[in-house]
Amino acid sequence: MIGIIGAMSVEVENLIAVMLDEKVETISGISYHVGRISNVDCVVAQCGVGKVAAAICAQTMILKYLPLALINVGVAGGIGETIHIGDIVISRGLVQHDMDTSALGDEKGMISGLNMVVIPASEKLVTLAASTAAKIYGAGVHVGIIATGDQFIGSAEKLNHIAVEFGASACEMEGASIAQVCFINQVAFIVIRAISDNANEDASVDFATFARTSAHKITELLAELLPNV
Repeated sequence: MIGIIGAMSVEVENLIAVMLDEKVETISGISYHVGRISNVDCVVAQCGVGKVAAAICAQTMILKYLPLALINVGVAGGIGETIHIGDIVISRGLVQHDMDTSALGDEKGMISGLNMVVIPASEKLVTLAASTAAKIYGAGVHVGIIATGDQFIGSAEKLNHIAVEFGASACEMEGASIAQVCFINQVAFIVIRAISDNANEDASVDFATFARTSAHKITELLAELLPNV
């Protein structure tokens, strides 16, 4: 069983549409769709936006369905001149850019209990996803740090600040909390994000325009990826 989580309906609707033998179970207000995608047993859920919603979904999915691996998919804002709308960013690691206990002497982003800033994704899944994406899309596939926080970053100033502090290639609102849950539970994970905006002053306009197109790229990628996980 492979677990797949997206925050918004646009991020999971195509996956659910291609699922065979679908069954649905609702737990704590979240619908878990169980079936087969590319002949692989999967459970797909829309967790809702933000770190808490994502963590609740991931922990429930792990306890209820015992996935061998968990994949967080969706869209994100791109960081840097080399990251463009429509590109794919695959997580080498995840950071929580809004985690800050630096007043106590900690490094910015340090996660209490784990004592780390960057939560590393599964090397096997990263390598597999990167090679699969490169075959499908060619250029425009990046492996890097993805930054998560309970904020929609819509300004170049905030974006540049996150880039300088964490060296991130993309910014979103769920991935690192899912990564934390998976790390604690020793479940392999990866975050795959299609870039829907450049997180600049026009981010809200870009997001509305490109979110659906960008999210649909993930379905094609997972269809090729899942049989090899």
